[in-house]
Amino acid sequence: MTTDIRVGTSKLTMVQAVTDALRIMLREKDNMLLLGEDIGKNGGVFRATESLLDEFGEERIMDTPLSESGIIGTSIGMAVNGILPVAEIQFLGFIYPAYEQIMTHATRIRMRTMGKYSVPLVIRAPYGAGIRAPEIHSDSVEALFTHMPGIKVVVPSTPADAKGLLIASIEDPDPVLVMEPLKLYRASREDVPEGKYTVEIGKARTAKEGKDVTVIAWGAMVPESVKAAEMLEEKGISAEVLDLRTLYPLDREAIAESVQKTGRAVIVQEAHMTGGVANDVMAVINDTSFLYLKAPMARVTGFDVPVPMFALEEHYLPAADRIIKSIEKTVHF
Repeated sequence: MTTDIRVGTSKLTMVQAVTDALRIMLREKDNMLLLGEDIGKNGGVFRATESLLDEFGEERIMDTPLSESGIIGTSIGMAVNGILPVAEIQFLGFIYPAYEQIMTHATRIRMRTMGKYSVPLVIRAPYGAGIRAPEIHSDSVEALFTHMPGIKVVVPSTPADAKGLLIASIEDPDPVLVMEPLKLYRASREDVPEGKYTVEIGKARTAKEGKDVTVIAWGAMVPESVKAAEMLEEKGISAEVLDLRTLYPLDREAIAESVQKTGRAVIVQEAHMTGGVANDVMAVINDTSFLYLKAPMARVTGFDVPVPMFALEEHYLPAADRIIKSIEKTVHF
């Protein structure tokens, strides 16, 4: 964590930390504005922009029509003309109509203009299951965006990281997708530094130290992995939990360092198994650390079905018990 101005801490939830980051940067950058559905008077579905309209007005906190393609297309035009847009997609599952704008324009303009133009665009997208929302609202499709060079993808798992990563994303000259885990929005409070600070994009963090196996996770799967690791301590298994924080670019060095220390790896992702980011993590381990492995790598993931409705939602999500079984199998291989 790089702190520019530290003046104490406040106990905040993740969604409050997001609001704090937006307020700080709106005050600092006169050319920054927010746009999205219901983010003005209503403060957004999850109240991430609550009270910002009163301070900054309708010209900077802009309610939009229900048109994700229009939100992102407009934001791209603003970004190449000196404005710093932070666009909210109400749920990540609503982003599909905007996919073309992101993948054929936002990610390519720097290359297409040979560096003459960049797209300093931040897209905030709440994502994930666990809050009893309908299935499209609960999607975890980060892998769709890590496949295209030109956009960074970050996923915080703590309030402090949510604030620091969002500020770093706003200051980045290129597009950044900030995926905010719905399940963690109000799951806990922690000390969050007041004032402005950044968390470096592309750097993982060790959420828990261990020596027998590395558990690699991101977003809402980090606390589940830590919970599993703590439960396994009673059985004499020491699991290290690595929180990736950034999915593109991956922190290859941190992954390699941890796996080479423990000799075992379990990757936990909420998304469907096929085509997920876990596969890329396994490829990194294969490229950098294959000869250090004492057991085959393992994945704990969602299933290859749409996120089910309420009665089966918890069964779909990788919970601590599934993570524990995979870790034990890997350690005792």
